[in-house]
Amino acid sequence: MITAWGLKKSLPKDRKGIIKKSRNCQERLITTALRKKMGPYDSIRIIGAKQNNLKNLNLEIPLFQIIAITGVSGSGKSSLALDTLYAEGQRRYVETFSPYARQFMDRMDKPRVDKIEGIPPAIAIDSKNLVKTSRSTVGTMTEITDFCKLLFAKMARLYCPACGRTVERDTPFTIRESLLTRREGTELIITFPIKFNGLNRDDVETYLSGMGFSRAYYNNEILPLSQVLKKAKKEVLMVMDRLTLKTGAKKRIIDSLEGALKFGGGHCSIVFPGEDVLKFSAEFHCPYCDLNYQDPVPNLFSFNSPLGACETCRGFGRIIDFDLDLVIPDKAKSLREGAIKPWKPAPGRIEFNDLMEFCRARKISTTIPFKDLTEKDRQDIINGTSDYYGIRGFFEWLETKKYKMHVRVFLSRYRSYGECPACHGTRFKKDVLFWKVEEKNIGELYRMSVAQAYDFFTRLQAKDDKVSETILREIKNRLL
Repeated sequence: MITAWGLKKSLPKDRKGIIKKSRNCQERLITTALRKKMGPYDSIRIIGAKQNNLKNLNLEIPLFQIIAITGVSGSGKSSLALDTLYAEGQRRYVETFSPYARQFMDRMDKPRVDKIEGIPPAIAIDSKNLVKTSRSTVGTMTEITDFCKLLFAKMARLYCPACGRTVERDTPFTIRESLLTRREGTELIITFPIKFNGLNRDDVETYLSGMGFSRAYYNNEILPLSQVLKKAKKEVLMVMDRLTLKTGAKKRIIDSLEGALKFGGGHCSIVFPGEDVLKFSAEFHCPYCDLNYQDPVPNLFSFNSPLGACETCRGFGRIIDFDLDLVIPDKAKSLREGAIKPWKPAPGRIEFNDLMEFCRARKISTTIPFKDLTEKDRQDIINGTSDYYGIRGFFEWLETKKYKMHVRVFLSRYRSYGECPACHGTRFKKDVLFWKVEEKNIGELYRMSVAQAYDFFTRLQAKDDKVSETILREIKNRLL
């Protein structure tokens, strides 16, 4: 048998009419075969359908036509199409197999219907919600976030939040490359830091002297180690080598840098006398601010991983907290009139009495509208002070009593979901946002629209990296 596709490949281009005709013939042959197999039936007859919310429905559906089932929510569309028609068609089809084969196949229960006639074997695309968790987004469903975390692990650069410098892993070779910007003949001193950390300075001197180090850099000059140890407070810069930048000094510079990184625990400094000091680190560590950072592994850029998810909201971007609009629904009321709804001005109400006492001590008016109080007074009442718990402290105390049913009911009246104050809705830990690709961190990237994201990734260059090129291509294909 020759297929329509095979016929198309074998015929000249000017005979497309023949190809189209052959396809029409195929369709008619298939339809005719199905009609013969269905026998005398030209429609599906449903009698007494009672599945789910169907109320003894009688219906006739013509065969060999496209049928759309419409109706309001809850009218029984899915019950008719999937739980009745598809279920019975699949059940009858499965029953044609041997008992051995049927044990490996999914089987559906017989639908609640009196009679179905003329139904052919059925297939269906299951109707279900593909969102697996409340963390799921369009990005997770299309796998864009999976590729984005790979992209950031591959291409992102770390910027120290304290000084703004780029933080990278330094090696003797990369450090030497950075020195090439200096003019030839420049004097430099290669040093490594030794921190005291409560150690006895005599022991430090004995250890370093035994290693062959006797000179240290202090106060813009090289001095004997014994003198520096008496003056230095927290650390001392030990001299590894002193030399001049020139073409033939490459091996000596690299050897000295390797030694400095080794003895300095991955840290070294290069001093240019009378100019400046450059600091380097073999780890993701800012030597200027003494801050450590995590390695850029893919899970660091995932809000579904404990490694990257915000610890406050656990990667959801929102937290449930008391809603000030529910706690103080009418800000035109005064405190004495009951502006704070959960603290009704009733005799013996402890929270209300504490509020009045606090206001008397701070000379806060309790008779003017809450909205007319000063910003500081309002914040003190809401967030509390060192000697007063405030609205926030009250609800935090209630959180410890949630095992009681009436407390949970009370809390539900005054709580709602809001943006996480720690990550501001980005879902990521603070440290994750220090990594950027083209001046954009992953939180800013996920806030973009599809059009903005496509434009961003179109302009992004992979820098001759095959892995990055593949990742970029996959992201752009999913954004189209």
